[in-house]
Amino acid sequence: MRERFHGELSVLGELLSAMCGMAGEELRLANRVFLDRDAEAAVELAMVEAKLNAARTECEETAQKLLALQAPVAGDLRTVLAAVFCADRLERMGDLAQHIADQAAREPEFAVPGHLTGQFGEMAGLVCSMAEDLGAAVEGPTAEVFHSLARTDERVDALYEELMTLVTGPEWTDGVGPAISVALLARFYERFADQVVSVARRVDFALTGELPESAVRDAPAEL
Repeated sequence: MRERFHGELSVLGELLSAMCGMAGEELRLANRVFLDRDAEAAVELAMVEAKLNAARTECEETAQKLLALQAPVAGDLRTVLAAVFCADRLERMGDLAQHIADQAAREPEFAVPGHLTGQFGEMAGLVCSMAEDLGAAVEGPTAEVFHSLARTDERVDALYEELMTLVTGPEWTDGVGPAISVALLARFYERFADQVVSVARRVDFALTGELPESAVRDAPAEL
């Protein structure tokens, strides 16, 4: 019975690892839609989004079955509950990637003024690297991975604040529409990064039973 239980726990871990890969792939595709104006990437993104949503459902159903039939305690219970929490956050990461692509596609020319492409290019690169590192955290979680992600998240937050200061300042001359687009896109990237840190934090807690010393508060699922 215990062997079967731990086999099903392994299935949960494999699902979460796959979902990390899907969320990261969605973000890479969203970056192509946004930064490279690649319309075909939007079609690929929608297909990955459907797979991610299905994986989230499978993860939740597996976890519910384990809770109902096995009544896990201590570390096993932490693992099951963490899987449910992380699946929700990973699906949300996919939604945010979809929002980035949708917002970029709404603009007839380019989603943000040309003089801000540097900041958005850096933000997109940082968040994409965080999504890739999250896979390592899920497969072999360590506090070091969490702290590395948290440090990168601080830089993403700084870029977000910089962009928001620009679009709300008196020197902004690009108009209301571009300001809204900049604010939305910056927010989507910033929230994606927050979700990555939230998932890494919960994975580390499931493994150790302790929150990382410098852990930030869990990011809410909504914007």
